[in-house]
Amino acid sequence: MKIIFATGNAHKMEEIRMILADLGAEIFSMKEAGVEVEVVEDGSTFEENAMLKAAAIASLEKVKQMGAVVLADDSGLEIDYLNKEPGIYSARYAGTETSYDIKNSLLLSRMKGVPEEQRTARFVCAVAAVFPDGSREVVRGIMEGHVAWEPAGANGFGYDPIFYLPEYGCTSAELSPEKKNELSHRGQALRKMRDIMEKRI
Repeated sequence: MKIIFATGNAHKMEEIRMILADLGAEIFSMKEAGVEVEVVEDGSTFEENAMLKAAAIASLEKVKQMGAVVLADDSGLEIDYLNKEPGIYSARYAGTETSYDIKNSLLLSRMKGVPEEQRTARFVCAVAAVFPDGSREVVRGIMEGHVAWEPAGANGFGYDPIFYLPEYGCTSAELSPEKKNELSHRGQALRKMRDIMEKRI
């Protein structure tokens, strides 16, 4: 089985390869597969945006000839106090070129003085698949937590340093990579998708 994952994010590819390792599939990033496509993510949900990406890549002649399964994810942070912002706009929040240090600082400033019980938040990840026969699947994973009071940890990326897990007493950026993959929204969604794919191998 060949899998093309619709991302150029090296951190994400590391996570994906760890979680899908026991599938025994060849896993390529878009760059490694020599695929380049710009997808307008104008869906209204994580699921819609993930499927838009997967379907756009799966429609390419080169990908059809490879006979690859195309996977794509869309993920983000929902903060209840901010009406679930940044949500599906997480990657584009405060501008696509803005560093996550700035994005995280901005969100913490918007949450300044908000009490612990109102700092609830979650990471959401939808993973979509388009199979060589054209059939489609989409799954969702969720990791619940709180917005931290200050950034902490260097193991994660994106919003991980400000996402606090009360039951572990740390942010997701302070978890080991193995523990993070076990708990994370992306880990949950990828394992659900792995179960679907195992039945089709």
